[in-house]
Amino acid sequence: MNPKVDWFFDKDTEWKEAYAKLRIICLDCLLTEELKWGQPCYTLNNANIVLIHGFKEYCALLVFKGALLSDPEGILIQQTENVQSARQIRFTSARQIVEMEPILKAYIYEAIEVEKAGLKVVLKKTSDFAVPEEFQNKLDGSATLRTAFEALTPGRQRNCLFHFSKPKLSKTREERVEKAIPLILSGKGLDD
Repeated sequence: MNPKVDWFFDKDTEWKEAYAKLRIICLDCLLTEELKWGQPCYTLNNANIVLIHGFKEYCALLVFKGALLSDPEGILIQQTENVQSARQIRFTSARQIVEMEPILKAYIYEAIEVEKAGLKVVLKKTSDFAVPEEFQNKLDGSATLRTAFEALTPGRQRNCLFHFSKPKLSKTREERVEKAIPLILSGKGLDD
């Protein structure tokens, strides 16, 4: 147990007991406990394997390379369509975790083997994502904008495309594109 992580488990939340059960399971799998992104993260040779986190309606064990696991129990959940690698196993009670302990350990051990084997999730390239018409029109009309967008990191490019694509109304997509253009031209992403 890493004392830097204790504060997370000491917090009085509805998931406190569930978190404690997940912690024991992860440590039983001989992973190193660290604090990353304000959450308990369990690693093997500095590689992230699983992370414990909570939400309003459930707590979860996030498997970083979950997309590569076999998932015989059908319990791995892709958080959103844009998440490419990580998968969650969700819980609504500590009892559920206790009942699933052997299954959870099997999944964690498989995740460890995936990491030891050096397997990588093949991520989609930015070119695999649709470019909203409103943004494509701007790119077609400005070589400067196109060059600036292409100079952004692939992650920043994808973030822009996701952000521009979300609204249902064309007017809202157009507004998002207009607001982002100065950031793109200055070499920044939406979150910089």
